[in-house]
Amino acid sequence: MPVSERPRERLAARGVNALSDVELLALMLGSGSSKKSVNRLAVDLLSVVESSGDDVDFTELIEVKGIGPARAAMISASLEFARRRLRPARRRIDQPSDVIPLLTHWADRPQEHFLVLSLNGAHEVIRIRVISQGILNRTVVHPREVFIDPLRDRAAAIVCAHNHPSGNKEPSSEDKKLTKRLRQSGDLLGIPLLDHIIFTEGAYFSFLESGII
Repeated sequence: MPVSERPRERLAARGVNALSDVELLALMLGSGSSKKSVNRLAVDLLSVVESSGDDVDFTELIEVKGIGPARAAMISASLEFARRRLRPARRRIDQPSDVIPLLTHWADRPQEHFLVLSLNGAHEVIRIRVISQGILNRTVVHPREVFIDPLRDRAAAIVCAHNHPSGNKEPSSEDKKLTKRLRQSGDLLGIPLLDHIIFTEGAYFSFLESGII
């Protein structure tokens, strides 16, 4: 990797906000293991963090090959410090544009990621979860995967979102069909789907703003 493209040098030149999640974790880890590069280890770690969200714990971390007790303790401590000190107040969602800052770090992923935001009665975000990761231009999602965690959260509503790696923000026919199924399921469960947002690195499409929901 050219020196100018290494995470530490990019951070110094462009600031921490310019780094991807993988690069941030690679800097946190510092080095790889005997069998994995630091970037590969960061990718594996990111997968665990995204699947567990705020609930990731020490035992899950040490199950990642290449992360021993010392590194797992450091990562657990870093996540807990962020929760205690650095997380902003619970974000209230009043309009689709309020969601976009919470999604931007998924926009550059090479595969589609489908996310669900659980909201309380005041439309404040309780949790954001990645529930499905697909191929370049499609991810398979079923309503049961979408609503199982919001039910546990006792959410009052949800917002769904997924990235389009192609850069085209327009919904496909499958996106429209899925949105209709999710809206019907949410109405039955009493957890309405407020919006479905498709986002790219520079733009987004809101089913709510477009009058489809």
